[in-house]
Amino acid sequence: MTGSAAEVASQSRATSLDRITLSGLRARGYHGVLAAERDLGQEFVVDATLWLDLSSAAFHDDVTRTVHYGELAETLAGIVTGEPVNLIETLADRLVRACLRDGRVMRAEVTVHKPAAPIAVPFADVAVTIVRNRVDGVESVTAPAAAAGVVTDGG
Repeated sequence: MTGSAAEVASQSRATSLDRITLSGLRARGYHGVLAAERDLGQEFVVDATLWLDLSSAAFHDDVTRTVHYGELAETLAGIVTGEPVNLIETLADRLVRACLRDGRVMRAEVTVHKPAAPIAVPFADVAVTIVRNRVDGVESVTAPAAAAGVVTDGG
């Protein structure tokens, strides 16, 4: 299935853009479905990649012409340590939306790692990645399956 012409154009622009990547941001949050996760909390690890044009920042050697990655890190950490949610999918969505608040960012990708997830078998990591694009100056959000008329059996 292919996207709309605007989405395809946006993705094409995004692949030719520069990137800022913030990897391994660690913060303690109280996210999860289980009561113990909400009570005890755990460390979450966030990776974020932003696609934008960095040519003006590079040419002028001016931090005000780019996304300040130190401020971005503080913002993302504040979301992780902030209001708890049940799902890391929801957390990742909040984080990616924060990345797109700066109008220069054309695309953002956020991965939330939950290395201490309550899984009964040995595992190295569990992670959710969400990607969002800005289309014609507006964030492009895919509707949830239920809102799109997709029916699932619930498990």
